[in-house]
Amino acid sequence: MAKMDASPDAGKVRDNDRFLVQPHSVAIEQVLALLHSSRQGLSESQASERLALYGPNQLPSGKPPSMLVIFLRQFKSPLIYILLAAALLSAVTTAWSDAAFITAILILNAIIGSVQEYSAQRATEALQKIVTARTRVLRDGELYDKDASVLVPGDVVALESGDRVPADLRLFSAHDTVIDESLLTGESLAVSKKPDLVLDPLTPPGDRCNMAFAGTMVERGRALGVVVNTALATEIGRIATHVLLRPVTKSPLLLRMERFTRRVALFVGVAAMVVASISFARGTELAEIFFLAVALAVSAIPEGLPVALTVALAIGLRRMADRNVIVRRLISVEALGSCTCIATDKTGTLTVNRITVKRVELADGSQLEVAGEGIIPSGKITMDGGDPDEAQRSPLNRLARAAVLSNEAHLVVREGRWTAQGDAVDVALLVMARKVGLVKEKLVSDCPELETIPFESERMFSASVNRVDGTTLLSVKGAPEKILSMCSSMAVGDEDLAIESVSIQRRAEALAAQGYRMLAVAEGEIEMAPETVISERQLSGLTFLGLLGMVDPLRPESAQAVASCQEAGIRVVMVTGDHPITALAVAKQLRLADDERAIVTGADLKLADSDHGLDRLTDSARVYARAEPVQKLEIVKSLQRHGHFVAVSGDGANDAPALKAAQVGVAMGATGTEVAMETADLIITDDNFSSILAGVEEGRVAYSNVRKVIFLLISTGAAELVLFTLALITGTPLPLVAVQLLWLNLVTNGIQDIALAFEPAEGDELSRPPRPPNEAIFNRVMIERVLVSALTIGCIAFALFQWLLMQGYSIEEARNGTLLLMVLFENVQVFNSRSETLSVFRHNPVRNPLLLFGTLAAQLIHIGSMYTPGLSAVLQVQPVSFQHWLQLLLLALLLLVVMEIHKAFWGRR
Repeated sequence: MAKMDASPDAGKVRDNDRFLVQPHSVAIEQVLALLHSSRQGLSESQASERLALYGPNQLPSGKPPSMLVIFLRQFKSPLIYILLAAALLSAVTTAWSDAAFITAILILNAIIGSVQEYSAQRATEALQKIVTARTRVLRDGELYDKDASVLVPGDVVALESGDRVPADLRLFSAHDTVIDESLLTGESLAVSKKPDLVLDPLTPPGDRCNMAFAGTMVERGRALGVVVNTALATEIGRIATHVLLRPVTKSPLLLRMERFTRRVALFVGVAAMVVASISFARGTELAEIFFLAVALAVSAIPEGLPVALTVALAIGLRRMADRNVIVRRLISVEALGSCTCIATDKTGTLTVNRITVKRVELADGSQLEVAGEGIIPSGKITMDGGDPDEAQRSPLNRLARAAVLSNEAHLVVREGRWTAQGDAVDVALLVMARKVGLVKEKLVSDCPELETIPFESERMFSASVNRVDGTTLLSVKGAPEKILSMCSSMAVGDEDLAIESVSIQRRAEALAAQGYRMLAVAEGEIEMAPETVISERQLSGLTFLGLLGMVDPLRPESAQAVASCQEAGIRVVMVTGDHPITALAVAKQLRLADDERAIVTGADLKLADSDHGLDRLTDSARVYARAEPVQKLEIVKSLQRHGHFVAVSGDGANDAPALKAAQVGVAMGATGTEVAMETADLIITDDNFSSILAGVEEGRVAYSNVRKVIFLLISTGAAELVLFTLALITGTPLPLVAVQLLWLNLVTNGIQDIALAFEPAEGDELSRPPRPPNEAIFNRVMIERVLVSALTIGCIAFALFQWLLMQGYSIEEARNGTLLLMVLFENVQVFNSRSETLSVFRHNPVRNPLLLFGTLAAQLIHIGSMYTPGLSAVLQVQPVSFQHWLQLLLLALLLLVVMEIHKAFWGRR
């Protein structure tokens, strides 16, 4: 919490100032004195001076990048730097066609990447509703409606039901005020405010019941409070500061690609130096050495990779969008697929963030289950899987009636959708009553209300007096211990028997230990004279009807989604600000934890005196309860020290620091805050945890396709290097010139690698563990496959080139035949690239029709170039007979045989 001082600049945040206090730890009069304010608020002149001093009450928001910035950002890649160097080298050696080819491909890549990223950015902006916040503020003793951005420390603000709190307030007046603070604390149950209390300075934000925090929502009641902090000095501002100051964590693919391109750059540089040294020692002219270096660079660098990579990620982006996952930056497409640990928020992510009655325990001990979640009154009330017995129907109906009559909420259908107003607990009771068959509007019409006692946190109950069938009926609900003290009997079947308070209290405690929030319900007939006011003294001799167990229930798909993540080798941990008992109850349903040994609390984290101590806690913990926002950040950092690629999901502002620190941040789009969505890499539009699982699958498919494209390009590029090296060693003229190498890499292969990026899932993505975080793109299987295929292609192509020369063909004709063979090799290799382990013959060719058409198009384009004037001259190609083409095709099919043998050998190993 930011602090205040007693100087004329009251309210100014100065961390090193010695005159600082915590506003929740002092009486309201002292707070007003420190702020040089009063219960009548500031004058307009005072407010203007302070506004100039502190600035507007707004959190800084990043301006979305322009299309030009996004375009230029596409060139920030080591691989792009290598290609730019190759283009420059080509221009220096006047190889203008080579330079033009490389430059064109770089511009094409930047255009594709920019369009996709800009599209994703627009989709994100569409999720965020920009609303100008208004508030009611006292100025010179008069209440004005003003923009919340003009608030300053010392202003007095009026709150009422439905308002969003505009700044951090120290409350000094509150009438039945309940505020939903789940945005900050993760607690799904709203907090009752008690302005007269003075709290310990170390009280955590979630327990500061005399404060109202910026961004939280008033569920009911009215209150007055003085502004103590605005903008970045608020609690939500502190979270924003953590987000703004923390560097962006690089995505897994970006880290792997950077390692890959560094190795390519190192290899090209060393190889160029070796070739240059050998050539210079042989007395080769400098111009010829430059020519050799360009040819080497062109053959070694996968020029088509930037475009193919961008296309593969763009396809993944579209597929993820179809499964309710919006990707904010293209490079983050595969991030979920690479994660080894998901740290998920509980409230609103795993749960529906709506209090729901799930258990009814009648006075006789009968336990009834309530199906359904949230405010939609679908689902039945059952006992042992069937309908309640006749003995339970009467007390159940009485309980539901009392819960409705003593209720201040409303549940209605508007425009085909269920909407609710009022306290979350009251709404939950109305939903439960609907499942019994009682509708509040009809019941209140049949049983007119005579008097009420509204709920106050000090009372711990609410009551209503209604005329029911000619009698005066009192209905009461509240804390079990409070209600039991009012009762002398209990409803058992159709009778009222002497109450067994001790037994009922034990049952209530047992339900609370299971994570339920408990409520008791009672009723009784009373005598009440007309126009008299009911008092608490009359609440005695009532009949106890039963207990209601309420929870913020799991989303229906959460348990299966978590189980599927674990089957996919992903560790799932839950981080929540909720009570340990509640957290454990949810964790047991998710099968994340069996007992409290798997739970670490925020207090435990504070006791960890070092990173090593914290790491010991996070090594085995599966649930973190009462965790503060900064602690969520520390948990993520600790998991990363354990070697995990961490994904964090959440919806509140309290999740933002952790969302940014993780390798991939996942925000909830439907109920998530703007702070969370701005910070995250991915946004789940339906707030469904199973969509995270879908994102994992699509991320793995995207990464698998990236590897397939890289294998295709690197293996064919390596084959060109083998061909180049054999010619250099034997002193043979280069089998292919630089422009022919570019034609292979960018045009014929470029069509196929883009088609390969459209490969569908192989089907086992979620049955295999994630790749180790430190594993490079080039792991053992890819290295073997590249070496085998490169040596096969390079040696066969070189042998053909030598044979053609020995048969008396000119060097141009020999190059023409060799180039055609290389194109055919590429046509075969693209089908070898469809899977690292599965045989070509186990893949249905029509599952990716683009690959068939792309391969055919690549071959036809090359044949067409032989007949195209100008292009054939630049490429130095000429037509060949069908018989010659068929012979070369048979040679190329040898590659298919070799790679099938390698896959079979690898599979057995």
